[in-house]
Order: sequence, then structure tokens, then C-alpha cells
Amino acid sequence: MVVIRLARGGAKARPFFSIVVADKRTRRDGRFIERIGFYNPIATANEERIRIAQDRLSYWKSVGAQASPTVERLISQAAHSVAPAAA
Repeated sequence: MVVIRLARGGAKARPFFSIVVADKRTRRDGRFIERIGFYNPIATANEERIRIAQDRLSYWKSVGAQASPTVERLISQAAHSVAPAAA
């Protein structure tokens, strides 16, 4: 099965996560199929906190990839943060 999940990067005590499409059997930070975004939990006010390529996300979901619960939460957060900016 193909999943959309987080892969950790960054230094100790300075986490940075890539949102990746990977085979469920691979390790968390191992091989992945495609990187579709990132999440920076410690972003300051002038830094970008989350970015997701919506076209690639919709493609992978259409072919059966399932997002992890954390990625689902981040997707909904990103949708809420974009909606007021567009209005």
C-alpha cells in the first residue's frame, strides 16, 4: 500500500518534516516515491509553516494512497490557512 506520511529531517531539537509518498513497508525516513511538501513546526512569523502541492496530493489520493492521521490534520490546517487569504 502507498501512504502519504511525514519523514523527519532537521537537527536535534529543530525538527523539519517532509510530506512524502512512500510504500508502507519502508522506514519512516527511508526511501520514498515523491516529496509533495513540507511542514516546519517551529516556523517563526515570517517563515512558511506548511506547503503541500495540492495537484500531486489529489493525484496520489485518486490512485489509492492513504494519508496518515497527522498528514490529514496538516492538510485541513493548510486548507483553513489558505481560505481566508483567498477571500
